Amino acid sequence: MASFSRHDAEKTLKSVRWPLRLTWLGLLTEAVVHSFWPLLTVCLLVMSALMLGLQDIVGVEIVWGSAVISALAVIAALIYAARNFRLPTRDDAILRLDASLPGRPLQALTDTQTIGSGDAASTAVWRAHQTRMAARAVLAKPVPADLQTPKRDPYALRYMALLAFGIALLFGSIWRVGSVSEMTPGGAGLAAGPVWEGWAESPRYTGRPTIYLNDIDAGDLAVPAGSLITMRMYGEVGALTLSETVSGRTDVAAVSDPAQDFIVVQDGDITISGPGGRSWQVVVIPDQPPEITVLSDPSASAMGEMTLPFYAVDDYAVEAGEARFSLDLASVDRRYGLTIDPEQRPELIVPLPMPISGSRAEFEENLIEDFSEHPWANLPVQVSLSALDGAEQQFETEPRAIVLPGRRFFDPVAAAVIEARRDLLWSRANGPSIAQVMRAVSYEPQDLFRKETDALRLKQVIKALEIHAKHGITDEKQQELADDMWDLALILEEGDLADAAERMRRAQERLNEAIKNGASDEEIAELMQELRRATEDYLQQLSRQAQRDQQQQPPGQQGDQQNSMQMTQDDLQRMMDRIQELMEQGRMAEAQQALQELQEMMENMRVTQGQQGQGGQSPGEQAMEGLSETLREQQGLSDQAFRDLQEQFNPNAQAGENQGNEGRNGGQGRGTEHEGEGQGQGGEQDGQAQNGQQGEGGAQGSIADRQQALRDELSRQQQNLPGAGTPEGDAARDALDRAGRAMDGAEDALRQNDLAEAIDNQGQAMEALREGMRALGEMMAEQQQNGQPGQGTQESDQRAESRDPLGREAGNSGVQGENSPLALNDDAYGRARELLDEIRRRSGDTERPEVERDYLNRLLDRF
Repeated sequence: MASFSRHDAEKTLKSVRWPLRLTWLGLLTEAVVHSFWPLLTVCLLVMSALMLGLQDIVGVEIVWGSAVISALAVIAALIYAARNFRLPTRDDAILRLDASLPGRPLQALTDTQTIGSGDAASTAVWRAHQTRMAARAVLAKPVPADLQTPKRDPYALRYMALLAFGIALLFGSIWRVGSVSEMTPGGAGLAAGPVWEGWAESPRYTGRPTIYLNDIDAGDLAVPAGSLITMRMYGEVGALTLSETVSGRTDVAAVSDPAQDFIVVQDGDITISGPGGRSWQVVVIPDQPPEITVLSDPSASAMGEMTLPFYAVDDYAVEAGEARFSLDLASVDRRYGLTIDPEQRPELIVPLPMPISGSRAEFEENLIEDFSEHPWANLPVQVSLSALDGAEQQFETEPRAIVLPGRRFFDPVAAAVIEARRDLLWSRANGPSIAQVMRAVSYEPQDLFRKETDALRLKQVIKALEIHAKHGITDEKQQELADDMWDLALILEEGDLADAAERMRRAQERLNEAIKNGASDEEIAELMQELRRATEDYLQQLSRQAQRDQQQQPPGQQGDQQNSMQMTQDDLQRMMDRIQELMEQGRMAEAQQALQELQEMMENMRVTQGQQGQGGQSPGEQAMEGLSETLREQQGLSDQAFRDLQEQFNPNAQAGENQGNEGRNGGQGRGTEHEGEGQGQGGEQDGQAQNGQQGEGGAQGSIADRQQALRDELSRQQQNLPGAGTPEGDAARDALDRAGRAMDGAEDALRQNDLAEAIDNQGQAMEALREGMRALGEMMAEQQQNGQPGQGTQESDQRAESRDPLGREAGNSGVQGENSPLALNDDAYGRARELLDEIRRRSGDTERPEVERDYLNRLLDRF
């Protein structure tokens, strides 16, 4: 082993001289900060107050008092610094640096062997120790200074001083410090000289910054019109004078007034005469008025919504705008109800939309409004647009002749009612003639109206017109009759949208009338889209009926019926695509013929409504069976989420593998049912087969999709739930609403990969489903006792096929049946004990994640 001498120790100490010097500088900085922070705090506070001009606001006595207090504070801070400041030595730096190293190697290098110096073995050990210490000393790095003073400054006064000084730098001025000299005895004479400050503040709407005139050299100064000039003069009164020709003022401000403000309205000069004076030639930047123009004639949708594009521009920003519509009486076709002079109506004024974000200096926007119910709808009008800028300058376009867009009615009777409404709003003097025309129109109502109630509503309107026409139609009654006629026309045009077949037929008729009457491309496109939606709803209704029929037919006939239905849907879709293609090509005659063929095909399709007694199930029993299946699938999803939670924190966990849990594919069976609308009962088996391919855990996105599909299925079941208006039926609906909200929460949690939250929400959903099924079961039992027809007086022989994890069969209310056994066998009790023991064991396993153990503890508290 090489020997380590005293010379080697000194050499090692020299190798750390730079870390030692930097550590000494850190100690010096630390000593300065710890000793002089009170003095620095006092100085920053005093400078902040002077730069903000507080001495010009308060009285001179307060200024003098503050000066005395500041002086005393400075003296106290100096005393504090003198008592606490100590210049660090080289030994202090060595101790600081040595303390940062393991084993204090610098101290070990300077030590000498006192025991066993005559023993060769002991000396060798000592030198080996010093060699190790020298190797550690070479690795020394400078120790940073500790500049924190929390114990010395418990109220953080130093930070308050820094904040005040930062505010003074932003909003104050160093020039204001000199004004304190005026407050000394003979201050005006002792001051270095008069000073001034000036600002040129542009109007806010321009977005231009304020100009500090002290930083602007003499010469040209360009400012927007309306800029505010603020001048402040300090020092001896009369030493500085101001003259200007930019405000147009005739009176001259008093020379003794140290503060002057004026608005720039014209080109001119601003001159400050006296020591340090300056002069500027002000050039006014004119504010140009805004401009606005209509880009094209307005367009209208099938529902009558108008879209009017326009373009606006300004040198700064357009603040607001409006559109004015006035009746173009000279262009109106004065026939029939429009022959007489119209009643006076004010201009139609609507505000123009402005960009929510971005610049308003130049933009394009669309005015979107629905004037279908206005008296001038579909009549010639003149529109003019106006724009206003921040300087209150307004620009208005020349009137443009257009037809005010409104909704068009294609049903003949609805169109007649709307025309009568227009004549009534044109002039109430048309009341008698309108009533006479409407009576003639509705002479044979059985051929015009689809429902008797529509004919009765029209008769009521006619009767009200005749009565009030004799005694005079007031403004309120005129508007009331117009509203009733509008509502009646909508019913006649759109029909009853509750029935899918009726809605589809009405959409076909409206599209046919639109093609005949030469409707616009936008109207035809929207009506075609409405026909597609109505046809899709009708086909979904057919698919649900076909699935119910499959459950009642022999297995050999189900496949043929399903294939037949699928072929019919494909034929319908191809025909609708062909109709839209013909209309886009302008071949309206061929499109109308194809639409007629579609109507004939749909007339041959009938939705077979389920009759009481078919299949041996009432609507309540069908709803109960569907909710039971939903509960089983929700249980399966909850089990799958729990397994994924275990595998997420413990990949080797295989809980549930030997449980034979039916919820393995929870929700997949009927999730595919709504996507394909025809797969029916085979969805469950398909879902189980697919699950084997997906793997044990499955992805959270897949579980979330299945949870969403189960939520959609529950929404469909809510719509078909019987017992509306009964206490039990309302209770069942409330419970299913809670279940739906819990399913939505579970879906959101699954998409965010929060499995614990998802499992809690799924448990709430299952509990709400059980409550809903219990209320539905009570309603069915009460109806059976009352012997109500059509509610299934015979007991259903079908039993839910699902069993819970303990092997119990579900009763009518979705929970264990009152008379059914609790799977009273050793296997069931054994499984229950195994489940509880396993949950207790895992909840006590401290190596498991906290979120998993919290969930297991909640399970133990619940069960």
